[in-house]
Amino acid sequence: MVALWIASGDKRTPIAARALALLVAGYALSPIDLIPDFIPVLGLLDDVILLPLGIWLVLRMIPPALMAEFRVQAEQVKVRPRVLAGAALVIVVWLAVLSWIAASLWRAD
Repeated sequence: MVALWIASGDKRTPIAARALALLVAGYALSPIDLIPDFIPVLGLLDDVILLPLGIWLVLRMIPPALMAEFRVQAEQVKVRPRVLAGAALVIVVWLAVLSWIAASLWRAD
């Protein structure tokens, strides 16, 4: 995962791969899934299928030689990166969605 994080920030990585990597990371960090987790079996199925599929697609889109370089860089990283800006973005987006829902419900009364 650290290698993909490095790849998403490198200018040599194809733009489509960078965009998909950000989308997969956003989905992984998002508290809301396509299928809610409280639904037995199906709730966890989207995480088990969509996240690995997204990671696999990103890996396929990055040239092998470049990915090998990113893996070497990832091995050299002693501290795992924390992307606070990404977490803050997810929180802001969900607060905006909740605010919109609350405003819509307020008007409905």
